[in-house]
Amino acid sequence: MKKILVIEDNTDIRENLEELLELSGYEVRVAENGKVGVQKVKEAKPDLILCDVMMPELDGFGVLRILDRNPTTADIPFIFLTAKAEKTDIRKGMNLGADDYITKPFDDVELLDAIEMRLKKSERLKAVAGNSPENLSSFINEAKGMEALENLSENRENRLYKKKDIIFQEGDLPRRLYFIADGKVKIYKTNDDGKELIVQVLDAGNFVGYNALLQQEEYATSAAAMENTNISLIPKDDFLLLLYGNRDFSAQFVKMLANNVFEKEEKLLSLAYNSIRKRVAEALLELYQRQQAEQISILRDDLAGMVGTAKESVIRTLTDFKNEGYIDIKNGMITILKAGALLKLPS
Repeated sequence: MKKILVIEDNTDIRENLEELLELSGYEVRVAENGKVGVQKVKEAKPDLILCDVMMPELDGFGVLRILDRNPTTADIPFIFLTAKAEKTDIRKGMNLGADDYITKPFDDVELLDAIEMRLKKSERLKAVAGNSPENLSSFINEAKGMEALENLSENRENRLYKKKDIIFQEGDLPRRLYFIADGKVKIYKTNDDGKELIVQVLDAGNFVGYNALLQQEEYATSAAAMENTNISLIPKDDFLLLLYGNRDFSAQFVKMLANNVFEKEEKLLSLAYNSIRKRVAEALLELYQRQQAEQISILRDDLAGMVGTAKESVIRTLTDFKNEGYIDIKNGMITILKAGALLKLPS
């Protein structure tokens, strides 16, 4: 049973909505003002929110702003209810990310149809938000169904980057967003001596280069293909339309940013406190888990960049691991023999 939260300060309207929705098969929670509504959203995440605009304590616009800043509530479908029908109010609500805007007095059938449509759209978006090229296309096409994004470009160029090809370089100005259809990409920084530190390794289903786009600044890192890699090139304007015009898409991106921040913090801690042996083991296990295969193909220079040490130190550590029976190396391919033992190596 879908759960709907009604935030409405008018007692008669609130009770009428509660009765109508319960008779229509929904579980209903109610709140008499915006502050109580925000608290109830946090306590029991609803599947959809109906919210009045003009309320004491905290108005509907304030409620939406607060919920949009929280990744756990930003993707909840949000419908405004208001007696005002001025275009400026409608535009303000939609610009903030509301999914729909219904004016009072409203027809019961119209309201129920709007609720059903938004719930179905939310389910479809969640179903296609996984990490695959097909899901990317489906996700964008679903988003384009929204009136605000009718003119979103359908032209997304696909390009093959061969092993070692540069995708973008530190200092370049961003012009597009990159989505890895298949293959592997390294994000790295280069010091004055030309040595690389690999900040991140990304595989199929990941976006690349969005930080610079969001900040409207030059790339702070470089990106290159670690193997033959197919990438979808998404125009900058299309990405920004999705991000700022579609709450579902922006919520997914907030989660992605949060995950990337966590990964980078973990890597910094590892570089600061772990031994070379531990860092090499962690890098091998990361590649092992990403590829879901026992054999790993990676240039020793790239592995050194991931670990943050000299190539010679990596080769020496790999030799030690081979002699200790943790891995095997044939024709440059690394085979993980004892993943559990590598995981338990002391820091």
